[in-house]
This record gives sequence, structure tokens and C-alpha cells, in this order.
Amino acid sequence: MIEILKDREGAGVTELADALGLNKGTVHTHLSTLRENEYVINDDGTYRLSLRFLDLGEFVKDRVEFYEVVKNEVHDLAQDCGEVAQFATEEHGKAVYLYKSESEQGVQTASRTGMREYLHCLSLGKAMLSAFPRERVEEIVDRHGLPQYTENTVSSRSELFAELETVRERGYATDDGEKIAGLRCVAAPVVASDGEVIGAISVTGPASRMQDERWEQTLPDKVIRSANVIELNAQFSD
Repeated sequence: MIEILKDREGAGVTELADALGLNKGTVHTHLSTLRENEYVINDDGTYRLSLRFLDLGEFVKDRVEFYEVVKNEVHDLAQDCGEVAQFATEEHGKAVYLYKSESEQGVQTASRTGMREYLHCLSLGKAMLSAFPRERVEEIVDRHGLPQYTENTVSSRSELFAELETVRERGYATDDGEKIAGLRCVAAPVVASDGEVIGAISVTGPASRMQDERWEQTLPDKVIRSANVIELNAQFSD
């Protein structure tokens, strides 16, 4: 019910009942409980999520170790590259964006803090997958599959594992229009000294600005350097 209210930016009892396959009485009971606990508001018959979720989100964010380091490094990377920079971690087999920073000339992207995405179609996701044991990657693919978004999206296990091997060899992952045509991304994994995959950091921009040496050397060097900064801070915090 909460997911539907989020996706539709609000809904009435009948709409929710139809979407959930429940009777209206049951839906109304659940909504009443959510409203009593201040998780939804009733706006003339349209139920919407309340700001209570903002409080919960901030609480969870504050529990993420090294968040301030991540925030500062992502911001600096965005300004240095003149593009959009992002950091994501993995939860339940998906990438979860923790922080995003845009330079003045950075392109608008649909990603936002808290948003979840499949791992195989993102440079962030492939960077993290490259640091996981093969068994963990197999589990994730078994659970979520390999949905195809563009003609460039990785669509088979053999292709995915071959690419992950390349990522491990060179230290960074790329996304060449695999989620959104025309966008390119470069990402590096962030791994703690004990081998725990903390997440990944990336730079995203239009393909027209990410060409030749900038795409193949300059941006990869910058994201790898940023990943190392976060890793070092994690190490000294242990």
C-alpha cells in the first residue's frame, strides 16, 4: 500500500483496493491505522504519504557509516568533473543511492537519494558486483534477473561475468547507455580493508562529453581516486 501511494503520489480507497486486489473495507482499515500513526494524510479522500517518512529516512541515513565522508567526496568529484556524481550501496540485491551531487553543467538524471535500481545495468552496480564472490552475484541474478533497458544492456550471465572480470582487472566499471541511451557513467567500487563492499562512486554525463581520453583515462582515474579516499577513511575509522 505504501509503495502504491509513493508511485502514484496518492490514491483513494477504491483505487488502492483495485490495485491491491482487496475489498474497500480492508483497505480503509489499513489506511486508518496508517493515519492514526501519522504515516499518511487524508487530502479530501486522497491518501498521501506523510512527512513521517522523511524522519525515518534521515534516521536510517545517519546510521550509514562514513556518510559525511561520502557526501563530501561525491560533491568534490562532481565539481572536479563538471558532471553528476553519485554514491550507492547494495541492499537486497539492488543498488540504493545514498548521495547525489550535480555540477552547474551536469545533466538531469532520474536517480535520487533512496532510489533502488538493478545492479547489472549501472556502472555503480557492476562496480559493486565485481567485488562480490561469484556465488553472491549468482544469487542476485537468480532473484532479480537481467532486465534489458536498451540495446546495450547486459542481457546474459556469460556477458555479465565477462564484464565483471574486466572491471576487476582495470579497477572501474562503465555504463555506456545501458540504462538510459545517450548517458555514460564511470564507477569504482569502495571496499573496506576487511573485504566488505561499502558501495561504489560514479560520474555520469552525456556521451558527447565523455569521449576518448576523458572517457578512457581521466574520469576513471578520478573515480578510483575518490573511492580510495573513502576506503582510507573507513580504514582509519576501524
